[in-house]
Amino acid sequence: MTVLSADKVVTPGGVLEPGWVSVEGGRITRVERGLPERTDRHVHVIVPGFVDIHCHGGGGASFDSADPEECVRAAAFHLEHGTTTLVASLVSAAPDDLERRAAVLAELADDGVVAGVHYEGPFLSVDRKGAHDPALLRAPDPETVGRLLKVPHVRMMTLAPELDGGLDAVRRLRDAGVIPAVGHTDATYDVAREAVRSGARVATHLFNGMRPLNHREPGPILALLESPDVTVELVGDGVHLHPSIVAHIARTAGSSRTALVTDSIAAAGMSDGDYRLGGLDVEVRDGVARLAGGGSIAGSTATAAAVFRHTVLTSGVALEDAARLAATTPAALLGLTDRGSVAPGLRADLVLLDADLRVQTVVTA
Repeated sequence: MTVLSADKVVTPGGVLEPGWVSVEGGRITRVERGLPERTDRHVHVIVPGFVDIHCHGGGGASFDSADPEECVRAAAFHLEHGTTTLVASLVSAAPDDLERRAAVLAELADDGVVAGVHYEGPFLSVDRKGAHDPALLRAPDPETVGRLLKVPHVRMMTLAPELDGGLDAVRRLRDAGVIPAVGHTDATYDVAREAVRSGARVATHLFNGMRPLNHREPGPILALLESPDVTVELVGDGVHLHPSIVAHIARTAGSSRTALVTDSIAAAGMSDGDYRLGGLDVEVRDGVARLAGGGSIAGSTATAAAVFRHTVLTSGVALEDAARLAATTPAALLGLTDRGSVAPGLRADLVLLDADLRVQTVVTA
């Protein structure tokens, strides 16, 4: 048995100051307030392992590569930075390429390297394409949707519901047990509301890649925010959103409906330079990724640990709420009841942090 103690242990019931956790056989066996009789490691903060539902790569490696070894490197990079559960995201591509890339990730899901596949496209709005190649975007015809759904371990698909066949696709995803997500969309408020009624359950990186909020046509943002069954993603890296927006959404939508994501690309953890996202050239300058030539933001260079830290220290979200955003809520969205919190009986997926909320050690089941 391993005993870990900390000045602060973040649990579903609040923060234990101090507290301790015992681990045996890959499971949490006890979580107690105070200090234990003995400890194998004492740190400043213990939080649950981060659960990232939107990640394209990191450490110089991309999930779009279709190279199993490269995909393993990307997952391993994020694990080192606290992400103990990761859904691998694919950018828009031709259907044949998406099937091939998803099949590689499905095999890695069989091995527990990733928790599944997220298709971010190709059924996206050209007007809200962000860093997706417009030549690859298309309406969600039934045949292509069916092909992509045949790949095992598909967890989520982001689409624009206003496209021809968009609402039918949302219903088909729902019926297949895949999470329909609304994103890269120019949908009106009414269409977004209908998407929610049809089964949409996630707002992909809320605010980014969406028709903006307007007092006469609220668009998808308000429709998604006011829907209690929708989990909203926030890229809390300090680039995609103002820190006050992260704090406001966490407070108003609530920690049970808000999930921090990285939307990170291969450049995460790397130096400034030139990279690729799908088939597009990306420039990273001062840690910000944009399409070459000063275009759209092209994902992030952040880790889940960096997003968590920024959410607490810059946005001012309470430690226990930030842990829910980074772990508990996304785990629940995925239906993973064995992780996402520091509680007895759950997997021992833990992140040990120093006083500056920087990762010291990652514990995995």
